[in-house]
Amino acid sequence: MTYTKQQLVDALVREYEFLCHDDFDPDVDIPPEDYSFLLKDLTIDELIEETNTDDNFSLEEYMSVYG
Repeated sequence: MTYTKQQLVDALVREYEFLCHDDFDPDVDIPPEDYSFLLKDLTIDELIEETNTDDNFSLEEYMSVYG
């Protein structure tokens, strides 16, 4: 399945929000809005790389969780 750039950005931001939800450190972590802004400059291939998916956890599985 193919995903749009916006779908990948949205999923990455959701994952980021999930990871920062209970452990956000304003001295280290950027706000989700800023993270989203940074992602918008990446290509689709770079966004897919950012998901850290592989044979053990596919992009389709990632998108079913965060997409």
